[in-house]
Amino acid sequence: MFEAFADWFLSLGANYGVNPWIFGGIYVGAIPFFLLSIGWLVKNARAGKSTVLPTMLAGFFFVSAYLYLAIAGRNIPVWVWIFLAVLVVYGAVSQIRQTRKKIAEAKVEAERNSEQGIAAK
Repeated sequence: MFEAFADWFLSLGANYGVNPWIFGGIYVGAIPFFLLSIGWLVKNARAGKSTVLPTMLAGFFFVSAYLYLAIAGRNIPVWVWIFLAVLVVYGAVSQIRQTRKKIAEAKVEAERNSEQGIAAK
């Protein structure tokens, strides 16, 4: 049964011009870079620095596998694009919420540390 599924899955790549192994490699390989970008974003936000570049990089790594699909793919059904759009929008909204929460927590912690530093003097 697994072999039949694997054959079907790999045939999709041939049908649509996308190598599933490359897609999967980009998808999984982008995760550490995405997380590093988010960390950089939080660090910059905490320090009051610009968050434009880390935000752009995080966005790029978030959609990089789908960019490969858009560039290499052919005859991709419309329902796949709609499904991916919903996934990307949901994931982006979720990540924005998480990142804002991390930034707010980092700012509270920085203020607390700053107050403790003043009180210690």
